[in-house]
Amino acid sequence: MVRSLWTGASGMIGQQANIDTISNNLANVNTHGYRRVRADFEDLIYHTIRTAGTPATEETVVPVGTQMGHGVKLADTQRIFSQGALQTTEVPTDMAIAGEGFFRVQLQDGSYAYTRNGNFEVDRDGRMVTSQGYWLLPDIVFPEHFLPESINVTKDGRVEVRVPEINGDEPIPVGQIELYRFPNQVGLTALGENLFKITNASGDPIPGRPNEMGFGMIVHRTLEMSNVAIVREMVDLIIAQRAYEFNSRTIQTTDNMLGTATSLKR
Repeated sequence: MVRSLWTGASGMIGQQANIDTISNNLANVNTHGYRRVRADFEDLIYHTIRTAGTPATEETVVPVGTQMGHGVKLADTQRIFSQGALQTTEVPTDMAIAGEGFFRVQLQDGSYAYTRNGNFEVDRDGRMVTSQGYWLLPDIVFPEHFLPESINVTKDGRVEVRVPEINGDEPIPVGQIELYRFPNQVGLTALGENLFKITNASGDPIPGRPNEMGFGMIVHRTLEMSNVAIVREMVDLIIAQRAYEFNSRTIQTTDNMLGTATSLKR
């Protein structure tokens, strides 16, 4: 069978994966802390008809070889960890990271996950948790009768609150936010719910305090938006759509050529 049929098919499959990736980015354009994903591709194995350097005569060699490609395949989907825009919310439990780092949370099975989404709440026990109820680590536990609107988080992660019954108008320290970074953060695996988990590729988490040793600072009453740029995604979508059409055209052209060949006997 003509090679171009399968080559064109591999191109259509690859561009479908590209469009799937772009559509997920666009779907999460308003997801707090989301990081856009880029689909990367690589060419398939080549059929070598003649190798460059093959002797042509006793004194000369072939300067250029002859190879025929077999199409393309999806190599990886790489997450881009660039900074997202910061949006002021005035919610006292909201926090954003301006710079490097992740929050650590504890899942229901006791394992750890990491997130850039600072949309936290206070549960019935006074503990700061995610919207799914996962504990923020290290624990931030507020005392009884505290004033929710008095919660203050400094740039270096110190959490303070006022409890009039205990200390009047003087703020009381209740915890310290810690951030974590990784030798290879693109090696993290996404779990959904704005969470990431470590893998053998990401390396072990490196803890640190906000606004120190290269870690980002905490911006209180603010959330980090997705780093998806709609215009860029739309341009990528147009390119992927046209590439899909071009690959389908190669299949149609090959089919027409085969039709011409089969009609030669008429």
